[in-house]
Amino acid sequence: MTTLIKRASAEARAFRQTRTARNADAAAKLESAEAGTAPRAKTAKTAKDAARTRRAADDLDRAPIIEAPRKPRFAPVTFSEEDGVRYLHFGTEWVQGAMRLKKPHHIELEYAQQMMAWLLFLATPKRIVQLGLGAAALTKFAHHYLRDAKVEAIELNPAVVVAARTMFELPPDDARLTVRELDAWDFVNDRANNGTIGALQIDVYDATARGPVLDGVAFYRAVRACLADAGIATINLFGDHPSFVRNMKRLNEAFEGRVIALPEVHEGNRVALAFSGPALEVTYAALEKRARVLETTLGLPAHQWVTALRESSGQKGETFSI
Repeated sequence: MTTLIKRASAEARAFRQTRTARNADAAAKLESAEAGTAPRAKTAKTAKDAARTRRAADDLDRAPIIEAPRKPRFAPVTFSEEDGVRYLHFGTEWVQGAMRLKKPHHIELEYAQQMMAWLLFLATPKRIVQLGLGAAALTKFAHHYLRDAKVEAIELNPAVVVAARTMFELPPDDARLTVRELDAWDFVNDRANNGTIGALQIDVYDATARGPVLDGVAFYRAVRACLADAGIATINLFGDHPSFVRNMKRLNEAFEGRVIALPEVHEGNRVALAFSGPALEVTYAALEKRARVLETTLGLPAHQWVTALRESSGQKGETFSI
């Protein structure tokens, strides 16, 4: 991986507080402390305390301002570029998202393309939601191409939102696009979302990028509750890590076995599809026909997804069922 770009971080922009504001707050606290030091007994102890207070105030005034984020602490948002592609990092070499500079609406990473595999089974739903914004590749793609849908992204870290807007060409909110600073757990547990989402794409990772930060049965059950009658969730997992087995077990419990994981791509990523609603049975011929439409109209490698479904399902015959 190329050297990380040296620039003011998005995190600093999101959390910046001015020196003036901090000094004013410190001065106010000092004034309040001095006002409360009655009675004015001229004892040696009182004089020493006053001198100590003044020295502490002077030290505070001379101290450097540390641009620290609010709690919870987030990893720094950093960037790199290589061969015309800009990458998002959370302070490590792990790639959290990417954008080809000459094709900002294209989904660059193969696993991120697979996160759109629900399109094999669904027409454009009314509501598409992304948990974990990253470099906004999926959110931008859905907003740009799937114009019959309202697209939402849920992201806890405001610095990631700043990065997406300033470094990865995520457009401002409009009538069809909403980006919310919110915990994914709170979102899926909001009953107002129950049964309203056609496609729910889940990519919630921290700086270590070795497994989703939300992966409990309760979380996945809440995800299922958010899906419409024939909704699909796609989940980015890491195939060569113990978290994969754990997540697949919990997804199968929450979705009653209606889960399939596509083969590993992009240095370990595996995308799982979880289905809600009635049992599904569709011929591979119909999936191939749909794939041709997706490749022609959206430029997505949908034929590869059909091949992956054949490989992963292990089902004999010409029909995919789940």
